[in-house]
Amino acid sequence: MIDTSGISKQGEQAIHDFIHALATRKALNPKTLKEYTSDLKHFIFWFETSGRQEEEVIFRMEEVATPTLTRYREAAQNIMELKPATINRRLVTLKRFFEWAVSESRIRRDPSKPVKLVPEEKASPRQMTDKEEAALIAAAERGGSIRDLTLLTVMLHTGLRTMEICDLAPGDIQIGTSGGQLTVRSGKRNKQREVPLNATCKTALENYLAVLPSGCPYLFPSEKTGDRLTERALRHLIQKYRKAARLEGLSAHDLRHRFGYVMAENTPLPRLAQIMGHDSTDTTMIYVKATRENLPSEVEKIARQ
Repeated sequence: MIDTSGISKQGEQAIHDFIHALATRKALNPKTLKEYTSDLKHFIFWFETSGRQEEEVIFRMEEVATPTLTRYREAAQNIMELKPATINRRLVTLKRFFEWAVSESRIRRDPSKPVKLVPEEKASPRQMTDKEEAALIAAAERGGSIRDLTLLTVMLHTGLRTMEICDLAPGDIQIGTSGGQLTVRSGKRNKQREVPLNATCKTALENYLAVLPSGCPYLFPSEKTGDRLTERALRHLIQKYRKAARLEGLSAHDLRHRFGYVMAENTPLPRLAQIMGHDSTDTTMIYVKATRENLPSEVEKIARQ
């Protein structure tokens, strides 16, 4: 790790001016400002010391060119061996710094604009197992209300987001003799969509709607107020049953991911993207990729013993 305590007074002053401007004009929390300070100290120390032992180098922002920032990015990758997320955070800080410098007429052009961030490999979301899903449902059956059990069932079998679940109204559920569907009216970017209901979800909703008080504006109202269940309360509810089921690291969004993984095994990509409310099938591909990674173990299951 680089010791950034020995940067020049000019470097310290540039950081001070930038942080003071942010603190004055923007509502940023102290932690963010501290990270900006650390990132800038890291770059300025590198600028003043990297490969320049023969002469004293003082940081002047007008002397920073695009190739300088590119070399810094490469050094962070290949010499410092920093993680892509760390490198990108520092590059974003530098972009904000030089954008501010241009706005203050301290430099004529922004050298950071052409500099690209480091590609990051996105890890596949957590996959719930069949055993974990069964344990979660069992925990709700043992110690929860019919509302909680139905809510978990709907989340696992429709892949709705927490906001979408909380906004559901009884009128959004359509159940017929041969099947059913629910209508999401508060999807991301206010996009409406229809999600089919499988037999498990349909049965759970039929039983629940039979005992839901008439005139209730929300499908899953708060048991305390009778008003809309908040996303925070929903996340708390899921954590309650996670702990009861003795599961580790399970979040509300993992129930949505569970639906995506299961559906990706047999559902065409465009159709799954439509059901889950994804703007692009690129987002849906995370479930398909993870499913393909499991293929070797699935094939091994049918090997002759």
